[in-house]
Amino acid sequence: MKEAYNRRKFIKAAGLAGFGLGLAGTASAMEFSTPQSTTFRKNDEKVRPGGRVGIIGLDTSHSIAFTKSLNNSAATQFAGYKVVAAYPKGSNDIKSSADRIPGYTEDVKKLGVEIVGSIKELLKKVDVVLLETNDGRLHLEQALPVLKAGKRMFIDKPIAASLADAIAIFNASKKYNTPVFSSSSLRYVPKAQEIASGKVVGKVLGAEAFSPSPIEKTHPDFFWYGIHGVETLFTVMGTGCKKVVRVHTEDTDVVVGTWEDNRIGTFRGLRAEKKGYGGTVFGEKGIAQIGPASGYDVLLVEIVKFFETGIPPVSAQETLEICAFMEAADESKKDGGIPVSLEQMFKRATT
Repeated sequence: MKEAYNRRKFIKAAGLAGFGLGLAGTASAMEFSTPQSTTFRKNDEKVRPGGRVGIIGLDTSHSIAFTKSLNNSAATQFAGYKVVAAYPKGSNDIKSSADRIPGYTEDVKKLGVEIVGSIKELLKKVDVVLLETNDGRLHLEQALPVLKAGKRMFIDKPIAASLADAIAIFNASKKYNTPVFSSSSLRYVPKAQEIASGKVVGKVLGAEAFSPSPIEKTHPDFFWYGIHGVETLFTVMGTGCKKVVRVHTEDTDVVVGTWEDNRIGTFRGLRAEKKGYGGTVFGEKGIAQIGPASGYDVLLVEIVKFFETGIPPVSAQETLEICAFMEAADESKKDGGIPVSLEQMFKRATT
């Protein structure tokens, strides 16, 4: 653990920290139903060259859903990629996550996945990695050996439990010349993608997005689950948010972001209300609804494309701006709802 801490301290303190400041100048387990299949690849079935997938973290339903899809012999859209090995270690102290590990370990073993005892052992057996650990506090420590080994990696939401750790991950990605990206599956809801491309309402002039937002005391409020709605907001609005204001009650959060071109984007975090995912966009040519949610495979298709090309479909800038938005929202809450700039969050994270 001391070695991991020293690596983390070095990456944060190194000159690479300018990465986060440059961005400032320019600007957990969702329960979808996954189609079931009784036909899975056999243990000895050959995998296409470069297609051996490893999973870190079996404390989230995402690990099971991704494995079922990738190891389904009928799933031709995943280009021959298959989960062949998994390191089950996830959260140490989030009970809702840690308690899942034994059961999920048995589930993936039934799908032809070998269970290994360390990340080091995993990296010897795989070509690419899905970092699925539900606890974002562990992501930097777990990501570093993967990046150093040159394995392309998808990091499930949240990319980390702080903006500082997220910056450190992207700095390590740059240092080791190993591409990485992170995303919620809500980004790839087909209607959200159509809106973002300008096909539905033309230029998006404003948006309201919502998602469940339970709070986990070990994470900044929206990093744990509200990130789904925040990512929906950024999918249709794009980058360029400058400041946020948050109104918080026990049952609901409302965060209003002001973009650099005076557009307004709002995230509503649901706790007492009926749960759901979606939103509304206001554009030059009309008003449209975002949604409905469409499961995990839409994201998995993008992950496989990334594994194939090494080109992240979501920029580091956008992912870090999402983190800064969420941290600024926490700061606004602490300060009684005053406006907080994202630039302030970037400066704090890199000093």
